[in-house]
Amino acid sequence: MDRKTILLLGFSLLILAIMLWFVGIDKVIGALKVANMSIIALAIGVQIFTYFLYTLRWQVLNKVANMDVSFKNLLPMVLVGLAVNNITPSGRGGGEPVRAYLLSKQKDYLMEETFATVVADRALDTFPFIVLAAITVAAMALSFNFDLWLIIIMIIAVIVIVAILIILIYMCINPGFGKRVDGWIVGLVRRFYKKNTVELEEKIHGVIFGFQDTMKLLISNKKGLLITIPLSFVIWIFEILRVYLVFLAFGANVDFVVIGEVFIVACLVGMIPLLPGGIGAIDGLMIIFYSAAGIPSSISAAATVIERLISFWMATIIGLVILPYYGSSVLDKISFNQSTKEIEGPDEDNDEE
Repeated sequence: MDRKTILLLGFSLLILAIMLWFVGIDKVIGALKVANMSIIALAIGVQIFTYFLYTLRWQVLNKVANMDVSFKNLLPMVLVGLAVNNITPSGRGGGEPVRAYLLSKQKDYLMEETFATVVADRALDTFPFIVLAAITVAAMALSFNFDLWLIIIMIIAVIVIVAILIILIYMCINPGFGKRVDGWIVGLVRRFYKKNTVELEEKIHGVIFGFQDTMKLLISNKKGLLITIPLSFVIWIFEILRVYLVFLAFGANVDFVVIGEVFIVACLVGMIPLLPGGIGAIDGLMIIFYSAAGIPSSISAAATVIERLISFWMATIIGLVILPYYGSSVLDKISFNQSTKEIEGPDEDNDEE
């Protein structure tokens, strides 16, 4: 973890501490004392089950792409990816290249193929989120007394996510557009990167065209889509269920739909690549919005703290504990300034056991 990430995490925690101070630390502690630990344990169980659902979806996609990797090997990769997502300010996307790299090392798969399954997995996660976010923005605009600027920001965020998803899909089904994207990226490389440009350009060509081929295979497999799309909606339902259970543990009488609405909006904020895992921003919004929905601020704050311990910190700690198994240099190797040979290179003494 580099110094910049540590500073951002510290800043994010400071934001959360300030918000808790405004709510009242004593009130939050008082709410924590009366929490139902059995229901919180159930929420933890739901979160762990969600990890298994994430892994199952990725396993299906890998099988479609003719990469047969066992569930027990994929699960730790998913957890490491979640951890890296949480500690990097990359719009919850920093862990995807790490997952692709770890999978490529599993059985010497091509990096561009493993990256395609990871992006497909992310796209499948984004699709139900777009549907839920669009419904949520419309519902909250009607039921919450938001300022116009906040509604506009939420709408723009949904549009941007939809646009990115459309571009990725279109790039996969239109070879000409893929070539234009390839040319645009190479142009940027030539402008800002002066050393070994020929080698780097060849790597970019290989990644983009290999990505296109693998994504076409994934998109054309109807059986795989019939499994993974419903599974993606189920995953989001379980994500919301976890939050709902945490609030039940504090005796909050709140509607499941309201919980879902606030959670989706918080996830929208978490996709903005400013703070690691959106920590601080997500927590603050959840406290504010749940309080606006009629839940006492002390309960909103206490439930948010527990919920983030389960959803954010548990995955982060587990993933970082697993990471050394794959080698301490994993994060350093995930970059475009290395050739395919270097990524698949001989420095494997710590990467595999």
